[in-house]
Amino acid sequence: MTASNTLDSLFDLSDVATAIAEQLSVHPNQIRKAIELLSDGNTVPFIARYRKEATAGLDETALRVIDDAVEKARELASRKRTVLKTINEQGLLTEKLRDAILKCDDRQQLEDLYSPFKPKRRTRAAAAREKGLQPMADILLQQQQLREPRERTLQKFVNSDLDVPDTDAALAGACDIVAETWADTPELRHWMHERAQRGRIVAAVKRGKKEGGERFEMYFDHNERADRVPSHRFLAMKRGEAEGILRVKIAPDEDYVMPRLQQRLLRNPSFEFADALMATVSDCYRRLLQPTAESTLMQQLSTKAEAEAIAVFAKNMRELLMAAPAGPLVTIGLDPGFRTGCKVAVIDGTGKFLDHATIFPTAPRNDTAGASQLLLNLIQKHGAQLIAIGNGTASRDTETFVAALLKNHDLQVTKVVVSESGASVYSASELAISEYPELDVTVRGAISIAHRLQDPLAELVKIDPKAIGVGQYQHDVNQPQLKKALDDVVESCVNSVGVDVNMASPALLSHVAGIGPTLANRIVEYRNENGAFTRRKELLDVPKLGSKAFEQSAGFLRIQGGHEPLDNSAVHPESYAVVKRMAVQLNVTVGDLIGNAALISQLSPQGFVDGGVGEFTVTDIMAELKSPGRDPRAEFKVATFAEDVNQVCDLTVGMKLEGVVTNVTHFGAFVDIGVHQDGLIHISQLADHFVKDPSQEVSVGDIVKVTVLEIDEARKRISLSRKTQV
Repeated sequence: MTASNTLDSLFDLSDVATAIAEQLSVHPNQIRKAIELLSDGNTVPFIARYRKEATAGLDETALRVIDDAVEKARELASRKRTVLKTINEQGLLTEKLRDAILKCDDRQQLEDLYSPFKPKRRTRAAAAREKGLQPMADILLQQQQLREPRERTLQKFVNSDLDVPDTDAALAGACDIVAETWADTPELRHWMHERAQRGRIVAAVKRGKKEGGERFEMYFDHNERADRVPSHRFLAMKRGEAEGILRVKIAPDEDYVMPRLQQRLLRNPSFEFADALMATVSDCYRRLLQPTAESTLMQQLSTKAEAEAIAVFAKNMRELLMAAPAGPLVTIGLDPGFRTGCKVAVIDGTGKFLDHATIFPTAPRNDTAGASQLLLNLIQKHGAQLIAIGNGTASRDTETFVAALLKNHDLQVTKVVVSESGASVYSASELAISEYPELDVTVRGAISIAHRLQDPLAELVKIDPKAIGVGQYQHDVNQPQLKKALDDVVESCVNSVGVDVNMASPALLSHVAGIGPTLANRIVEYRNENGAFTRRKELLDVPKLGSKAFEQSAGFLRIQGGHEPLDNSAVHPESYAVVKRMAVQLNVTVGDLIGNAALISQLSPQGFVDGGVGEFTVTDIMAELKSPGRDPRAEFKVATFAEDVNQVCDLTVGMKLEGVVTNVTHFGAFVDIGVHQDGLIHISQLADHFVKDPSQEVSVGDIVKVTVLEIDEARKRISLSRKTQV
């Protein structure tokens, strides 16, 4: 096989599909079809919802695994091309090496194979080769009995012109070449990587860094198995190292490794240079093999820890985006503050901004009378039904004030404390300025808080997910991978819920399958110029919105009160004919079918399966007709904070409280109990039974009952428990 043919055959779709199929325990044909659909520009939500026949029902999770696996396979193939090309250009590509590279399915093993041929910086071995010492190194590597005395053998390589003044220099240079040759052996490198994984990761505080580094105190003298370190501990240690507080390294197991290296590398104990080779084994290990193995393991641990941290962030983000919406009710948003006052904004049931004001119910002004009158007027004027209070500075003081106002005037208004993480980022963004150009940044923040209660998904998509604060070391992980994972979550959530095309903001529309930011802006511009859409097919009149974008997006866009009743459902326009056949069979109209479970139950899915539509699709259509536009999000509930607990100093050990889960990590869950400082339920306190994964017990947004275990005001730490017996 020629080199060019080799390069063309690196990415075999069939092999990739087979490997992914084994990973997911599905048939390779399902994988092949999914890859074809993705390659043709179809989105994951569209394939998962409307192409189930092609993939035999693969869900979004499986499709994203496939998408990621194909991308990694392409990256590996690309790297193989580079490796093969580089080695081939050196004239060193043997059939055996070529086959080994082609069969390699692991990136680290590929790099081990490439290591001897990789262009290197000027090394001690390279300098020795320039001095003509490679033949002497070959003698050492062969370890065969010499035909002449040791000194005479070395004397042949003494050359003052090449800076080899004596036999000691000749031997030292040759040993440098031997050490590098050994260190570049793929089998030896692989063995060292395996041994390093069984080593221990050690963290220690740097001299003079104890004071000021208290956050990392538990790692000042830390030691544990490298292959068992949890992601959050590894990332914490690496952050301590990045901040100059800690030293982190892999402790070498020399007592085990050195004897085995000597046994592996020293084949002839009676060889005249055995003593020099014994020292070379030690040099090879300490200078080349161990640092490389440690660096590789650290990178592997980082990759694994980052992947787990990203998964935690993505799951928390999904729970936050899919939080129950309070619904289309007139809502007042309060952005609390002390010195600058509390900003108030009113929005109607559609989210439209109506009014705003500033009140000063807390210190230093304590104008409760004036604040009460102003807020009461806004409630009565606009018929407010909800009050959303940001959970930042002055939150509990403001909540206490609002509670008293509602009680004193017997108002049937629901107050809810809302996370305001990222609200300040949104309020100063270009998007917020374009939405409310005439309003102050602080008023935009209050509007965002109100919107978050009314519809969390529609509002939170306007904010960079990293600014929302539900992650674990999100600034320490691979940022492109984090962005992709979070973008996937947002896309999944938006399309799962569906979007009202006549109400949605460009930010929300941009996450609909097949749309993106540019088309989202064009849809809104068209809507503003031509009025509300009355049919889905009118989207094709939007400039640059072609048939492919329409195919991908139409099923996820809703039109309420339009001419076609199916346009307000998840039934795709390509399947409207199926619904009409159902209506004909029952002698009713399409409108009669929608929402009528009794009528739908009279139909058999098999009766509508034909060459153009399969049973998966028909079953989904019938389920949608029974409950059209069903919101997959949970029912809206409100947590009740203890009225007499507003600050950490109000807490006592043993106190029973209700709170809201704000973040879930591998080591536990953080809970807002209304004291400006989230408490932590450690994984050991999450349940009466053993818990391996906190996310299996609680999710972001859950309302939980907890017991206060410990209070450390100085370190701002509150320990909580969910156990029934504490």
